[in-house]
Amino acid sequence: MSTHTHISTQTHWRDEICRTGRSLFERGWVHATAGNISVRLEDGSFLITPTDACLGFLDPARLAHVSGDGRQLGGDRASKTLALHRRIYGADPSARCVMHTHSTHLVALTLQGVWTPEAILPPITPYFVMKVGRVPLVPYHRPGDPQVGEIVADLIERAFAAQRLLRAVMLDRLGPNVWHDSPASAMATLEELEETARLWLLSAGRCQPLTAAQLDELGEVFGSRW
Repeated sequence: MSTHTHISTQTHWRDEICRTGRSLFERGWVHATAGNISVRLEDGSFLITPTDACLGFLDPARLAHVSGDGRQLGGDRASKTLALHRRIYGADPSARCVMHTHSTHLVALTLQGVWTPEAILPPITPYFVMKVGRVPLVPYHRPGDPQVGEIVADLIERAFAAQRLLRAVMLDRLGPNVWHDSPASAMATLEELEETARLWLLSAGRCQPLTAAQLDELGEVFGSRW
């Protein structure tokens, strides 16, 4: 890749991170300085939002640029969740963007009790099944604890071994981490997950999950697997 192409590509992803952060903030999906977004670049390095940055007011030039082995190359100091992001990228080669928020309904769900530790929400809507799938709970650790990265990497590897795609995990009392092939796709996954938590809480957990036959049909028609 030429130097000019590399700079142009990096500029694109810097702008995309800021656009996504602003969209989340303006719609109330993130607040204050909570949350972070990263992108894996073509050369294996990363862009990630700075520590204690508000996602609604990011400056493209101040995003942290970090090497593949975690060394800071430029910008403001990287988010303290960098280690977790790097472990997700290492475990899932298809991931190009990792996103973390303190989503209100998802955090509330962990406070009142999730459906199961293996799947914090039941399969109550077809789009939750197709776009998100099972989301496991990661037991509480302090923000930035490096042990969380090891736990999440293990969950990804176990999902792959079971031929099941994993797109998100839920950190107890902190919020979700989601990942996909772009900031826009990661944001859509996050939105579907948070909206499903809101529906589940509004129903007070009384709505019935989709049946096994309905889940099988979604798998046959759309290739999803619960």
